[in-house]
Amino acid sequence: MTKHYEWQRFTPAQRLARFAVYLGAVMALVASMRTVEIIPEFLYDAPTQIADLFTRMWPIDTAHYAVGVHDALIETLNIATLGTVLALLMAFPVGLMAASNITKIPALNWFAKLILVSSRSVNSLVWAILFVAIFGPGALAGTVAIGFRSIGFCGKLLAEALEECNPGPIEALKAAGAPWPTIILKGYWPQVAPAFWGITLFRWDINVRESSVIGLVGAGGIGVALDTAMNLFNWDQVSLILLCIFTIVIAAEIFVTKVRERII
Repeated sequence: MTKHYEWQRFTPAQRLARFAVYLGAVMALVASMRTVEIIPEFLYDAPTQIADLFTRMWPIDTAHYAVGVHDALIETLNIATLGTVLALLMAFPVGLMAASNITKIPALNWFAKLILVSSRSVNSLVWAILFVAIFGPGALAGTVAIGFRSIGFCGKLLAEALEECNPGPIEALKAAGAPWPTIILKGYWPQVAPAFWGITLFRWDINVRESSVIGLVGAGGIGVALDTAMNLFNWDQVSLILLCIFTIVIAAEIFVTKVRERII
């Protein structure tokens, strides 16, 4: 007697596991919806409120740019730039310590990775709140917050670039008796330089966006002007500030793209 086999994409155990995942997702969604406590009246009224908000934001108060936006915008760029430089200075030794082909001590590798993970796991706004409490409101707190937030990003990518280096030149320098600084400068640096500059430009681009936001908690930059305008219900000034933020972010993106094309 010929046996007939029926092909099935998933085994019974796999189907049960998939059903459990779907059921868990639905339960989590239902629990979230109940916890959020959405008020239907606010949802129904949202289109009217949005239309009213846009009406108050137009026309844009362009005269306010010279008085209350220009200096804040320049301060935002300074925070992003100095924060990126600070991050690179702190991330370079951490990246060296995290690279297993350079630092042969596992405990130091794990310690460096802990620093990198800790930096990335804390949002820039949280860093900003912390340093505003330490240094007080202003650009200094914003610069340090951007720097500490960027250590994890820069250090991780730098460590990965170091671990991918060709060991041939390194071994040749060691065989010739070259000191450790020479090995770093002549063996590792030429190989990681393109990645380093790419990381720098990419992180600066990100920091321009983040430095526009941290001012909402008092860490300097154009976010302070935005928060002030919103608190005073000057919506025509809010629209101007939002337009400036959008413009500077787009300009930074174009600038980074052009520079990357030339140096990498």
